[in-house]
Amino acid sequence: MPTVAPPSVPDAPPYPDRPKATVTDPALVKRAVQAAALGNAMEWFDFGVYSYIAVTLGKVFFPSGNSTAQLLSTFGAFAAAFLVRPLGGMVFGPLGDRVGRQKVLAVTMIMMAIGTFSIGLIPSYTAIGVGAPVLLLVARLVQGFSTGGEYAGASTFIAEYAPDKRRGFLGSWLEFGTLAGYIGGAGLVTLMTALLSSEDLVSWGWRIPFLIAGPMGVIGLYLRLRLEETPAFAAEVEKAEAARPKVPLREMITGQWKALLLCMGLVLVFNVTDYMLLSYMPSYLTSELKYDETHGLLVVLAVMALMMIVQPFVGALTDRVGRRPVIAAGCAGFLLLSVPAILLIRQGSLLAVALGMGALGLLLVCFTAAMPAALPALFPTRVRYGSLSIGFNVSVSLFGGTTPLVVTALIGATGNMMMPAYYMMAAAVIGGAAVWFMTESAGRPLPGSAPSLERGAKR
Repeated sequence: MPTVAPPSVPDAPPYPDRPKATVTDPALVKRAVQAAALGNAMEWFDFGVYSYIAVTLGKVFFPSGNSTAQLLSTFGAFAAAFLVRPLGGMVFGPLGDRVGRQKVLAVTMIMMAIGTFSIGLIPSYTAIGVGAPVLLLVARLVQGFSTGGEYAGASTFIAEYAPDKRRGFLGSWLEFGTLAGYIGGAGLVTLMTALLSSEDLVSWGWRIPFLIAGPMGVIGLYLRLRLEETPAFAAEVEKAEAARPKVPLREMITGQWKALLLCMGLVLVFNVTDYMLLSYMPSYLTSELKYDETHGLLVVLAVMALMMIVQPFVGALTDRVGRRPVIAAGCAGFLLLSVPAILLIRQGSLLAVALGMGALGLLLVCFTAAMPAALPALFPTRVRYGSLSIGFNVSVSLFGGTTPLVVTALIGATGNMMMPAYYMMAAAVIGGAAVWFMTESAGRPLPGSAPSLERGAKR
């Protein structure tokens, strides 16, 4: 099979004020990737647990006696966290462009751990009445606000450390960490579901995953505090010969409006499909298809393990053939295969569910492997964290985080169990349009940054 050569780094940088090439230290790059990925895993363990144990949380905080109403209320609190994510992005993103990526990522880790740990301490609705769901909502808002600066910061951090020709492979480890966090959350909930009775799970067992967030947050904070600033940000500070000048929020939006639209389109298809598969499907199998809860979680766990195995290989592929072909393949796959996959899942047998979920998981890898490298490359260094935070979080809030709530409501209103497929197909069309207009970034320097080479590599 013929191989495709990676895009070459241009001899003459397209930016006249760009400094000479940055030579990266492989050991330092490895530490940066590990810290970002491990921190992201801990953050998404916290978020993932909420999704996997949603049915139980509905009984604890929203005891209406109607299972659909309970699930809607629980996912409503889930979606509320995403509504404040743009606010978090507007605070943490510009701050990261001014004081540094590393400092802001440490703050987001602390806030996320506090918000999640607090959920484990909230009394039930039976104990304090309406105060219980109110406190749950407050904790979710803290989580959402902190997460507004997390993904954009972590992907920017890895992208600015990575050599140009390996940015796809190294960036793919960020979502590897996300999947590891989800697997940790799913595995713990599955174990608890298998070992505890329904009464014990509702009474006290549901608190365990949230209380684990405290020590996990301390570990993540330690890893992030040990890192230095990225070479790209350090070069920007040096170029300014003083503290970083403040970039107006308006410039981050109006000055980057084309890139922001592309970012929102790419993030839409990425997150609708991501939250559909990893957050909504466990509840879909249990509540809508009356599938056994433990078996449903085990299927999702196996799919995520498969995605983790494939993830680095697809990331490396994006360095060879480009980000655009891989993302486009994912969009085409969801457009053509969403209906067959959901039909398989609805068939109900373990094999059929596994095949349908596996197909969706492998398609999702096209996004999880490519996006951490593709999205930061849309914006120049001086506004990268801020603009990416705004575009990413607005799109996630409007479309990604609301996916479980919207699809559950659509099924309840129409009775059509194929709504998940139609929703993913619509997202794929929008994502495909964004891919059509985006510029290939594989093997090229980030906009506004010096070419980045790995020590010992040739240009």
